[in-house]
Amino acid sequence: MNEVVYLNGIFLPLEDARVHIEDRGFQFADGVYEVIACIGGTFLDMELHLERFYRSATAIGISPPVTKRKLGELAHQLYLRNAHLENATIYIQLTRGRAPRSHIPPVPNRPTLALTARKLELPDDTAFTQGIRAITIRDMRWQRCDIKSIALLPNVLGRMEARRSGAEEAFWVDNNGHILEGCSSNVLAVIDQTLVTHPLDNHVLGGITRHLCLQLAKHHGIAIQERAWHPYEAGMEECMVTSTSWMLLPVHCINERQLPSPGPITQQLRHWLMQHLASLSKKKTILP
Repeated sequence: MNEVVYLNGIFLPLEDARVHIEDRGFQFADGVYEVIACIGGTFLDMELHLERFYRSATAIGISPPVTKRKLGELAHQLYLRNAHLENATIYIQLTRGRAPRSHIPPVPNRPTLALTARKLELPDDTAFTQGIRAITIRDMRWQRCDIKSIALLPNVLGRMEARRSGAEEAFWVDNNGHILEGCSSNVLAVIDQTLVTHPLDNHVLGGITRHLCLQLAKHHGIAIQERAWHPYEAGMEECMVTSTSWMLLPVHCINERQLPSPGPITQQLRHWLMQHLASLSKKKTILP
């Protein structure tokens, strides 16, 4: 199996890829990233992912060395060069590049652009039926979580705490105990037959799968509220997480609170999501 990656204009074997030790991504986590799912050769919502990637890069003052269209083409070429992968995630990372270590970066500076491909294990019916367990932890992240930064130490520590607790995910909560999002997912709840999720702000990353699920729910007439919500609200009937790799999974337990898993609205959303993915697979991938 020959894994191929892309690094600064070149496709090459994974084992031959090298980044300088003074790259600012390595020394400062000075960069942004994106993850795009490719199922059977079809990229899911590539344009939305690339828009978010360029938005994050602009927010921290890095100019990507290629256009959005070119980056989409590179992602597609990388998938084709890794022919052993049927379903894959394409990881895109952009850093401010190599420079002598200093908090103030040189201007201009050549950024580092890297793309890798990994096998995507989509949750099957068994995983969906089982669902996941989550814990809540106090939010300790910075104040720009809307930027998809490679500085993910809090997320790593949160997932480690979840694993020690026998859970699969940790939900960030603010000082009022409201759920913001997961360490690697967005969180939605069904409260009094309404689909509820925290509004997009600087504490929440605008997940692409989150966006898609809200659009599907709206299309099918499910009431939606984007508001702060508490994991112990009396009317909470269901909870679920969304992400590129998990797609949509029910949450059967938050801390010690047991929930129906999967609940009826969660099941409906997954059905509509799978229908959407099936319809995409019949279309040719369109690059932005």
